[in-house]
Amino acid sequence: MADTTVKIDTETRDRFAAIAAARGQSVRAYLAELAIDEENQIALGRATAAFREAIAQPGIAEAFDAEFGGLPTPTSAHRAA
Repeated sequence: MADTTVKIDTETRDRFAAIAAARGQSVRAYLAELAIDEENQIALGRATAAFREAIAQPGIAEAFDAEFGGLPTPTSAHRAA
């Protein structure tokens, strides 16, 4: 893959460098990981919106409950400390 240059202010560059160093990464590796993480967050947001739209349709939640028995009942074993 070919290299390219991105112009950013020195404060931002230094922040990226400090974060990357704290993670034991190069700035290049950190930014590559950050880009992938952000792409995943965008995709998750789209999927969440589509899911919410789907379950908002009349009868969908009831059909899910009928097919799969609804959501599990919370118990003390599943509670966070």
